[in-house]
Amino acid sequence: MAFTLDKSAAAFSAAKQHIPGGVNSPVRSFRGVGGTPPFIAAAQGSRLHDIDGNQYIDYVGSWGPMILGHAHPAVTEALREAVGRGTSYGAPTLLETELAELVKAAVPSIDLVRFVNSGTEATMSVLRLARAFTGRSKIVKFAGCYHGHHDSLLVKAGSGATTLGIPDSPGVPEGIAATTLTAAYNDIAGLADIFHRHGEDIAAVIIEPVPGNMGLVLPRDGYLQAVRDLTAKYESLLIFDEVMSGFRVAYGGAQAAFGITPDLTCLGKVIGGGLPVGAYGGRRDIMEYIAPAGPVYQAGTLSGNPLAMTAGITTLKAIGVPGYYDRLSEKTAVLCAGVKAQAEKFGFELQHHQIGSMFGLFFTAEPVYDYDSAKRSDVGAFNTYFHAMLAQGVYLAPSQFEAAFMSSAHSDDDIAVTIAASAAAFAKVADYLKNK
Repeated sequence: MAFTLDKSAAAFSAAKQHIPGGVNSPVRSFRGVGGTPPFIAAAQGSRLHDIDGNQYIDYVGSWGPMILGHAHPAVTEALREAVGRGTSYGAPTLLETELAELVKAAVPSIDLVRFVNSGTEATMSVLRLARAFTGRSKIVKFAGCYHGHHDSLLVKAGSGATTLGIPDSPGVPEGIAATTLTAAYNDIAGLADIFHRHGEDIAAVIIEPVPGNMGLVLPRDGYLQAVRDLTAKYESLLIFDEVMSGFRVAYGGAQAAFGITPDLTCLGKVIGGGLPVGAYGGRRDIMEYIAPAGPVYQAGTLSGNPLAMTAGITTLKAIGVPGYYDRLSEKTAVLCAGVKAQAEKFGFELQHHQIGSMFGLFFTAEPVYDYDSAKRSDVGAFNTYFHAMLAQGVYLAPSQFEAAFMSSAHSDDDIAVTIAASAAAFAKVADYLKNK
């Protein structure tokens, strides 16, 4: 059957009449790569199925949460039972405490945790908390790191903002943006200079310890420890945004993988098992500033929703077994090595990054270590590769500036098919470069 997206194209056109840009999150529009986004009808295991009858091996995984694969039997059965008991109570449940205990056991830096409904809500809330606790106003973030779409952090953001070429969003007041200082990732000297000039006013540094929103970028040896040391020296809080890396890089997140203890941590994605969720937690003395224990107000009607808690509990129990992460990381490494070998056959000098079950490649011969080096990638080459893979039934993130994800549902055959598809896709990239 020939690959076509005719029904998806019609659906996309209809959606634009009712939804801004036809999508509810910008990167889904395929504006970064061009073409028509497939409209998904169903998903099972490692596969997506669209309304045109195409199926894809999925390496987006709903942007990270689907570590067990789609519609995992244990998760769907637990949710089926939970729905029968009601979908929202607006009152405390035992499920919230159970998931909190699982999160705390996995992430020892967290003494107390507050559940919210999204990663954006988690990072927004944690900044208010950091400012209240320290009595300071300024925040340091890193160019290309994405922490959600609230005003304080939508400055030199990654993710869709990079894909769409929007470094700063209209609607962010200058006064709020002025409280955000921006550093280059992996540049400890630059961060030290910021602290030298503003240290007494810096409430916190917020960082993706393993950025996944400018493509997957890895920290240099010793970099995260140096960031930890600087924040401690100036009595600023260190916030790890592990919405993406949490339970992906390792069961305890990037902080476990690199042996760093942040003061506060933001989580999301995997801890909800595919349902909307976010969380922030950390040291008890800081977290007790949150209402009703303390004066910093934050609330949410659907926070701790019983369906999200159920999916999260079931997922964390399934992935918390011995050997799970070793097997998943090894599977990811096999895929990356195979794709790299195909690229080398065409003489491409690409940058291949992997940590745990996160991976990605950059179409550039130069090392990628921060936002500026990521932006030097050949976006046209990536777009050619992306569409060639899509036409062969491999679904990647529709942007050079996003990470990819492996799940335990991906089979050896899925990996072999993906590697073979890469060979054909790289041939198209070679043609693109020849005619560029």
